[in-house]
Amino acid sequence: MFPQLAGLVIGSVQPGAGAIVVHVTSTGAPVACPGCGAGGRVHGYVDRQLADLPVGGQRVLVRLRFRRLRCATVGCERQTFREPLPGLAEPYQRRTVALTTQVGAVVRELAGRAASRLLAVLGVGLSRQSAIRSLLRLPLPVRPVPGVIGVDDFALRKRHRYATVIIDAITRERIDVLADRQADTLEAWLRAHPGVRVVCRDSSGAYAEAIRRALPEAVQVGDRWHVWHNLGEAVVKEVAAHSVCWGKTGPPPKEGVRATTTRERWQQVHALLNQGVGLLECARRLGLALNTVKRYARVSEPERLVRVPKYRPTLVDPFRDHLRQRRAEDPSVPVQQLFVEIKNLGYTGSQNLLYRYINQGRVECDRPAISPKRLAGLLLTEPSKLNNDHAERLDAAVAACHEMTTLAGLVRDFAALLDPKQDNDQLLTAWIEQARQVDLPHMHAFTRGLDYDWAAVNAALTLPFHNGGTEGVNTKTKMIKRQMYGRAGFALLRHRILLG
Repeated sequence: MFPQLAGLVIGSVQPGAGAIVVHVTSTGAPVACPGCGAGGRVHGYVDRQLADLPVGGQRVLVRLRFRRLRCATVGCERQTFREPLPGLAEPYQRRTVALTTQVGAVVRELAGRAASRLLAVLGVGLSRQSAIRSLLRLPLPVRPVPGVIGVDDFALRKRHRYATVIIDAITRERIDVLADRQADTLEAWLRAHPGVRVVCRDSSGAYAEAIRRALPEAVQVGDRWHVWHNLGEAVVKEVAAHSVCWGKTGPPPKEGVRATTTRERWQQVHALLNQGVGLLECARRLGLALNTVKRYARVSEPERLVRVPKYRPTLVDPFRDHLRQRRAEDPSVPVQQLFVEIKNLGYTGSQNLLYRYINQGRVECDRPAISPKRLAGLLLTEPSKLNNDHAERLDAAVAACHEMTTLAGLVRDFAALLDPKQDNDQLLTAWIEQARQVDLPHMHAFTRGLDYDWAAVNAALTLPFHNGGTEGVNTKTKMIKRQMYGRAGFALLRHRILLG
């Protein structure tokens, strides 16, 4: 019944109304001094009460009497010492090791309040503050520093404070958690833990600098997901820049004040650039932001700045074919009549929505409206995962102009590089040269980003290591923070993350 009391002498077990009291004494075996190792003689006795694992839903109190001994060696720094209780209790603790382990396991999964309520049902009376403190007493697992690690940051308070998590990139075990994401902090940790050969990271410049200073010989591996994400952002901008080309099959763009102002600004910016005026001076003369002037300067013609209307899917879309057929048969059919017809077919929207849909020209266009972001998503999707309608829409948009055709080819070629192979470094160099030869300014900016972190990107496309495990740990960390561990302080959150 009490396996944790093995090696001790159980005097009596007294059941009571509030708890079961177990009287225990030590065996009287010789004990060596922890200071010099010599034997000690009995100096006195100490009484101690410990809470133990409940039995039958009742609390268990262990009242223990053990010896205080005096060292026999003259001049020893430990004149007196207590008899140790290995496996039963730690010094100065009021709970046995078995109970502390159980409480810590419950608190690790449920946090403070929920753990306190569950422990009360199990027969362990504990406040939420004491429950959380018990978690900090659980020993952290001792793991050797692996040769391949993953490094990433996560938010302690979004946009204000961040921390760094370090894991084993092979086994995905958590190694350590740092209090911030500064380069000096990571550099100090790497210097204190030698043996790291490969570091998987994202595009953070602070992490790259820390690794470069602490481990100049280590291989830095970029994250393939972030590289693909950056390409996706460039593709969205390029698709939006050529929306006039692929948007001809959709609703016509409105020639309003905004389109006129865009063309006038483009002419003003390029007129100053042709006179040799710099970008900063252009921004000052025209009263525009520098990034706005750069956006106008990198575009070769003003039509690329004109965007197609951003129409969202509506309740009218399922009845578009019926509306097209009726308006083709009778162009003068009243909207009220169309509203009654599609309402009988299951339309649940309002008549005003139908009016706007028709006035925007969305009925007569060849295809339903699509946003540049949605079209870029189709372009970035694996072709085998597209249905027939999406594939047809994508083919029509890609064939709209030479630049869109070239962009689609570049996306397909780069997607093939995401499967790590030894010869991908040469293919990546050829891909960058091809991308720089076409008139796609946003893709040029993406290639410049690849040049900035060339070694890490090259390693990501040629080596099998990646930072996916670290991203998974960050996802679990968000769940832990939702349990309110983050509000209890960084020390508790770090302890909880490293316990798994």
